[in-house]
Amino acid sequence: MIKPGRSNPLWLAFVLHRLSGVVLALFLPLHFYVLSLALTSPAALDNFLAFSDLFVVKVAETLLVLLLAVHLFGGLRLMAMEWLPWTDRQKSLAAASVALGAGVACMFFLKVI
Repeated sequence: MIKPGRSNPLWLAFVLHRLSGVVLALFLPLHFYVLSLALTSPAALDNFLAFSDLFVVKVAETLLVLLLAVHLFGGLRLMAMEWLPWTDRQKSLAAASVALGAGVACMFFLKVI
């Protein structure tokens, strides 16, 4: 039997997926702006790239990769919920999607530092 409401672990998976999508959507204009610097102002791009060498920026990039991975694996979990028959393993799939996202972010962070 599935517990309804916010006490269900799948509700947390829904919230993580939604929040990661919102943060990624908010990040995209900044990303496009930095990409445009390569075409319009190479000196400004060089300044930004020097700024991106700071440790705090690397941590922020790692969090962004974590959000991206959580969103990706959460989306795969949602597709599995829609296309596959329901089983009690759905909670395990939700936990696995978060764990895979964290693993990807950790590997990125270890490569960055």
